[in-house]
Amino acid sequence: MTKILVVDDETDLEVLIKQKFRQKIRDHQYEFVFAVNGKLALEQLELHSDVDVVLSDINMPEMDGLTLLTKLNEQHGLLKSVIVSAYGDMENIRVAMNRGAFDFITKPVNFEDLELTMEKTIKHVNQLKETLKAIKENNILKMYVDETVLNFMGGREFESSLMVNETVEASVAFIDICSFTSISETESPDTVVRLLNKYFDVMVKEIIAQGGYVDKFIGDAIMAVFRGDYHLDRAIDACLAVRKRIDALPDEPGTPNFSPKVSIGINSGEMISGNIGSANLRRLDYTVIGDEVNIAQRLQSVAGPKPGSDHRICLRKGKGIFSMPEDRGSKPEK
Repeated sequence: MTKILVVDDETDLEVLIKQKFRQKIRDHQYEFVFAVNGKLALEQLELHSDVDVVLSDINMPEMDGLTLLTKLNEQHGLLKSVIVSAYGDMENIRVAMNRGAFDFITKPVNFEDLELTMEKTIKHVNQLKETLKAIKENNILKMYVDETVLNFMGGREFESSLMVNETVEASVAFIDICSFTSISETESPDTVVRLLNKYFDVMVKEIIAQGGYVDKFIGDAIMAVFRGDYHLDRAIDACLAVRKRIDALPDEPGTPNFSPKVSIGINSGEMISGNIGSANLRRLDYTVIGDEVNIAQRLQSVAGPKPGSDHRICLRKGKGIFSMPEDRGSKPEK
């Protein structure tokens, strides 16, 4: 539904508009708000922030239509205004256009012309909204996607690459923040999300530094994948760096009973890489699956801190499972 503000000191215009557009008002296509001068129009806009179009006379008491146009451009940039006035001389038209009027209609009003002008104005406003939405979405996307990837997405090779399913040699790491669920039961949602994002930022930096990428965030855990030369070595180095960085974080004010620790499972081997999900929902996830991935997740669940144990990284290599204690650096113990 489009909301339209009509500004005119001739009250009979309100009656005519309600009569001429009664069908569209009844069908909830249009909703009209009325004011008798520019000053009251600005007050109405404070109450109705979802107004899209303003129909305004020029000659009105307290604040005329041309002054209102200037105020609208300063305070309500997305609004589009149509002047509806008996003063249809070229000077008034040019002043109105220079002050931001989208169109100009002369009185007595031809309602067929008015309706066509309103439809054109509404279409223009909707196009502006869609453009702004696209810009915001693009800026949000830039927060999460590297510029090289964005450029790549613009080409045809991106579309074809999404259809490629392959078997790859890679290493997978599941990194979980131990006992973080306990915080969500005692702290406010804002605190929980802020802390989780803070810890994730630390972890992601170390993963990227070793040439890995975050496959997905799963609750309070990260699934990271490492491909290419020495992928297992890089996965181990990244996980050791994550553990070190998380351990070095100072206690968070207001959460004295929580000191972040991570439990990590790493596995290496063949896995299937592909675009997996539901086409009907338009939710597809380019990810890796297979037994090797499942084992990495199970290793992570085993690696959590337990009484009397400081092994927080479990690694499967070949047929052996290794753990990495706090004081052994990158040298695994069987």
